[in-house]
Amino acid sequence: MAKTNTAPLSGMRDFLPIDVLRRNYVIDVIERVFQAYGFEPLETPTMERLSTLLGKYGEEGDQLLFRVLKRGEKLAEALREEPSENGVSDAGMRYDLTVPLARVVAEYRSKLPRYFKRYQIQPVYRADRPAKGRFREFVQCDVDVVGSASQMVDAEVLAAGAQVLQQLGFQGENTFTLHINHRGVLRGLMETAGVPAEQESEAMVAIDKLDKIGLDGVRQELAARGVAAEVVQRLLQTMAAVPDEIVAVINWLADLLEDSEPGSRGVAELKEIVRYSAYGPAGGHLKIDPYLARGLSYYTGMIAEAHVAGFASSLAGGGRYDDLVGMFSGQRIPACGFSLGFDRILYVMEERNMFPARLAGQPQVLVTQYDESTAGASLQLAQQLRAAGLRVDLYPDTDRYGRQFKYAEERGIRYALLLSPREIEADVVALKDLETGEQVDVAPADVGGWLRQRV
Repeated sequence: MAKTNTAPLSGMRDFLPIDVLRRNYVIDVIERVFQAYGFEPLETPTMERLSTLLGKYGEEGDQLLFRVLKRGEKLAEALREEPSENGVSDAGMRYDLTVPLARVVAEYRSKLPRYFKRYQIQPVYRADRPAKGRFREFVQCDVDVVGSASQMVDAEVLAAGAQVLQQLGFQGENTFTLHINHRGVLRGLMETAGVPAEQESEAMVAIDKLDKIGLDGVRQELAARGVAAEVVQRLLQTMAAVPDEIVAVINWLADLLEDSEPGSRGVAELKEIVRYSAYGPAGGHLKIDPYLARGLSYYTGMIAEAHVAGFASSLAGGGRYDDLVGMFSGQRIPACGFSLGFDRILYVMEERNMFPARLAGQPQVLVTQYDESTAGASLQLAQQLRAAGLRVDLYPDTDRYGRQFKYAEERGIRYALLLSPREIEADVVALKDLETGEQVDVAPADVGGWLRQRV
């Protein structure tokens, strides 16, 4: 018989129990923090109309959409009349969580509160070429506020993201930095350096690579993109002069961009965000990075990224995008959000051993089996402990105790409960600590309390 290929589809992953428990642990922290900030959960369908998705991510994004075929007679008709990719498809799998959010706001605007505060934790799908660290299915964790242009909203989403990272253990040697900037500041810096309007985007893309390719690399890339040598020199001189301390950066930018309308507005809004953030968990992590330029196609105000030392990619990012959510309603609707890089966070936490030794959902106790004569007592004990709120695994076979203890150790279970004829006759339960080897006899009625103090 030919062997079936049992590996998951390229770009997809299986998650074994320990993987799922770790993912659930992170999600539980994220949800508790987001709910503490007044955000409520939203879920949207895996599939959206193709007309909803196409054109929202640019040409490259459209190429990465997983299209879904029409069904039945509609598919047969399309194959006869228009056998093209778009002709035979009428739906696609969601590419991100922002376009679904925009559709929901347009569809339910009259039913939503004035300020719609939602978080969404769901998988998204991209028909990408699988490579190391890239997947066709991955989870996004977004938190957004729709309906307010206040910088207090910007500070709140930064605070929520910062508190999640803190509670996951990104403190001390694993602490993080929240790099923030403003689209207006970027435009002001381009104006001040003399970058022509038509070259702004090209220049920003090059400048955004500063942390990866350094000043000399940026110089070369700007030149390759056709930016004049004297403009490049002014830009690089300004980039090299950025102060380190946050108040000094704000004052430096205020002076430098005094004559730029978008630049002055950007500095004023950054100053407000810093002021508001000082009252929350993000305050001690902020760093103004005047040349941070992520999301050039949609961010309209604040831009943010979270970084941890020793890890090349960002752990999270977001910003203000006042022109995006209104795409389906034909009106400008202010919005600001922050997205946690779920898989990246998991990777760093696993690599740095940041997970608790015990995770919610893992069994806490193993009830062993002696022989068929004690099976009923073992079943009864397991049910008694489950009713007391403990997570109990029941060994199904009458193997020797050594094999049963080995099974418990494989599953990370510390305590094994023994009920042989000796224990039943003495009306006790033997509790064995598999880490220390110690064993004590406890009255059946006290077993639950004894275990709850230790697991």
